[in-house]
Parts: sequence; structure tokens; C-alpha cells
Amino acid sequence: MTGVTPHTVLSSATREVVIGPDRPFVVIGERINPTGRSQLAEEMRAGDYSRVRADAVAQVEAGAAVLDVNAGIPLADEPAILAEAVRQVQSLVSVPLSIDSSIVAALEAGLAAYEGKPLVNSVTAEEERLESVLPLVSRYGAAVVAITNDEDGISEDPDLRFALARRIVERASDHGIPRADIVVDPLVMPIGAIGQAGRQVMTLVRRLSSELGVNTTCGASNISFGLPNRVGINAAFLTMASGAGLTSAITNPLEAHIRQAVLAADVLTGNDAHCAAWIRSNRPPGSEDGSGRSRRAAGRRRAASG
Repeated sequence: MTGVTPHTVLSSATREVVIGPDRPFVVIGERINPTGRSQLAEEMRAGDYSRVRADAVAQVEAGAAVLDVNAGIPLADEPAILAEAVRQVQSLVSVPLSIDSSIVAALEAGLAAYEGKPLVNSVTAEEERLESVLPLVSRYGAAVVAITNDEDGISEDPDLRFALARRIVERASDHGIPRADIVVDPLVMPIGAIGQAGRQVMTLVRRLSSELGVNTTCGASNISFGLPNRVGINAAFLTMASGAGLTSAITNPLEAHIRQAVLAADVLTGNDAHCAAWIRSNRPPGSEDGSGRSRRAAGRRRAASG
């Protein structure tokens, strides 16, 4: 295994997004997920995708480079709903999608409906999951999120989670899936329950990059589960984890603190050339040139003086 991390390239019909340690941090918008959102679940079950469409547009406008699309609704026709959600979202926004399901038939339906090269969320190191998901990923030429748990569940030992990541990479290679198309989720544990969870995941992210040569992602909000002011912890975690080598995360771009944390991380890791994105995001409202003066205001003054 080489320690050089390749780029993971995702695409829609019209846009390409690159995940890599030398690229800006990739925010994967988490909002299109009915888990814990009963109103969204009922709407999707009834064939109403208006909230899905609104969430898609809002997240892209807030800076999401990829959108996660999940249709995990109990007792619903998940394959049909997920496929329609994919079509609805792709009709509105041009960013690539992460097709998210624990049901293989739903993943296949979503992949069949998708235009471009998506991210499949996800495969674990469980034998049954490896043998059902990896052939699907290979057949559709997708990239895949590799989650570091197996039949024994989630280990608190980061060395075991690293070994599971290696197993998935090796098994994926057997199916013709290159390391570039594997994005490993080291599994973020709640810091309120496991005091060393933050240190563990950052150590693991560094190893995944330097020893295994893969890009990484995570469900960032897991770190703050059960604690007050979760957004504050999530934002700090994202900046620190980016510094450790995390290259993407599934998170909520609608939270201003999250957006600022990711932009700051790109500045501090040198992945925001000339701090351009940071400067743009922090201009006063209406400013076009960074000096606090808008072009419209300057135009009005010129017209008045003329």
C-alpha cells in the first residue's frame, strides 16, 4: 500500500468534484434524510418531494459540494422513493450525490437513476455487505464510503478499525475498485461517552492518509451527541479533523458556524489559495471589491455626479 492519497473524483451530468488532501474540504450536505424528521418522512412516503427539493437547493447555496440522499423510511418502498429522490435532486442542482441506504436494492435503484459518478454510502467490513455492495459499486463505476465496523459492531480500538479499513480496500481491489474510489469513514464516536474519541479519530485519520492512502469522511455531528451547543463542538471538530487530514464530512452546511469552520480549515491547511474563499465569504453585504464598497453604490455615485 502506498501512502500517497489519490484524488477521489465524483461527478454529476455537468459538474465534477474532487476530494483530496490538497483540495478544499468537501462538505456533503446531510439534510435529505428522513431519519428523525417525521414530516419529511411522511411527505416522501406520500410522493411529495417539495421539502427534498428545497433542502437540496438551500444546501448547495450554503456551500455543499455533494449532497447525501437517503430515503430510509420504515415500511416504505425505499428503492422507488430513493430513485425518485435522486431524479428530483438532479433535476434541480448540478452537484454530485451520495446515494445513501442500508438496503442493497435501494442502492441499486438509486444508482440506476443517477447521471454521473456518485458516492455510494456505504459498505462495511461485514462479509455479506462486502459481497453485495462491492459488485454493485464496480458495475456502476461509483465511489464508495467504507465504514470501519464488521459483524462484531463498532470497536473502540482504533487499530482494529484501521485493520477493517485495510480489509475493505483489499476486497474492493479484488472487484477492480481502486483506492481512489474508496472514502473511509473511521467512525466518530460521541465525545460525551468516550473521552478520547476525538484523539482516536484524528490519529486514525492520519494513519488512513499516510499508511493506507485513502480519502476520509465521517458523520461529523456524532462527536457531539448528547451534549449542549452541539454546533459549537461540531465546528471545532471539523477544523481540527481537517488539520489531521480529514478530506470530507457529512454535515449541515446551513449552520453558519459549520461553514466558517470549514472555510477556516481550508485557510489553515493551505487549501484556500490566497485565502480567496475566506475573503469572499467575509465581505460586507453588497461588497464586490473587498473594500466595503459595492459596484452598485459606485455606479450610483457616478450617475449622480454625471
